[in-house]
Amino acid sequence: MPGFTYEQSMLTCDGVPLATLAEAVGTPCYVYSGATIRSRVADLAAAFAPVPHQLHYALKANSTLAIVRLLRSLGCEADANSGGEIEVALRAGFIPDQIVFTGVGKSRDELERAVTLGLKAINAESAGELERIAAIAEAQSTRARVALRVNPDIDARSHPHISTGLKRNKFGVALETAVPLLTAMAERPGLEIVGIHAHIGSQITTIEPLARAARALAEIARALVGAGLPLQHIDVGGGVGIDYEGTGAVVDVAEYARAVIEATRPLGLSLILEPGRSLVGPAGVLVATVVDVKEHPGGRRFVVLDAGMTELLRPALYGAYHRIVPLAAGGRPPVLCDVVGPVCESSDTFGVDRELPDPRVGDRVAVLDTGAYGAVMASTYNRRPIPPEVLVDEGAWRVVRRRMSVDDMLMAEA
Repeated sequence: MPGFTYEQSMLTCDGVPLATLAEAVGTPCYVYSGATIRSRVADLAAAFAPVPHQLHYALKANSTLAIVRLLRSLGCEADANSGGEIEVALRAGFIPDQIVFTGVGKSRDELERAVTLGLKAINAESAGELERIAAIAEAQSTRARVALRVNPDIDARSHPHISTGLKRNKFGVALETAVPLLTAMAERPGLEIVGIHAHIGSQITTIEPLARAARALAEIARALVGAGLPLQHIDVGGGVGIDYEGTGAVVDVAEYARAVIEATRPLGLSLILEPGRSLVGPAGVLVATVVDVKEHPGGRRFVVLDAGMTELLRPALYGAYHRIVPLAAGGRPPVLCDVVGPVCESSDTFGVDRELPDPRVGDRVAVLDTGAYGAVMASTYNRRPIPPEVLVDEGAWRVVRRRMSVDDMLMAEA
């Protein structure tokens, strides 16, 4: 099995002991399993093989250049959420026609760059954004390929901070406005309407909301085609969740594909999917070292790591759960402890009442399922350097991002 497994009581990544990597590059550090990424891309591509489709990897999940290049080598194209992510995609080797540009607040500079490049599609968020794209394209005497993002008012049943498909969320346009808006905008000489798009949220663990969103998109696409718009694709977004708690309660990829295909296949349009977390989340761990163990009156036992919210923000941001396991298994009785970071914030906590083998200073642990929204959200708060990242792939490992230095942090300052 690819990924992170215990071999002779030592946690390994695709056969390489994580303790070896920690000794070589120091902690905290991120380690990625190339084999896991390869396997998850293959499974998703196979599930959608019955219909024309393209996987557009969502760079927002992890935009480390080596990871993006690996996904490109596996046949993925790119979904960018900012001008910076467009530039990363280009540097990773994607051509403009392999990039879709999503994002709720695209600046004038970002839109001009997107139109000039001639991206596969700009997923427009509003009537005003369509107007701005049209004006830029017409000034350049060109046509910009656009898809309209709709908000289907569907509850993704995930955390409110990562729900994007309800009316109270800032994303997209209301379903009932999509057809009249696009039929009107299709008259603009600077626009080529190529698709319809929705993304209802992230970390979705049941099929029903994803199937409802696909059916809503299909209904709009049918009306647009009937109105004479020659659409090319339906973009169903991403959002499929991963098994953070180790319970197996996740969406089955084959079942997900069947639901989407059943809803959209009669239209004969190509599908675009924007997977991110589902491809890279389980492929990464954050390795950290215990720097202190202390007990407060009342029995709270605190295990302090050299990693914190500066390396992994999700637990502090919205109470996200990540399993925490020792690099060396067995040998000591388990105890309950609060696993915390070194940052001067009470929210800098990875887990409360977690069970670990009686921790001691110098022990190392791995925080699991951090390949998505881990390193990409890291910060230099408290002037803590961004950690290094290591990729294990095809029998070898290499540092794909070195540890930031203080000089790196101060380079842009006067």
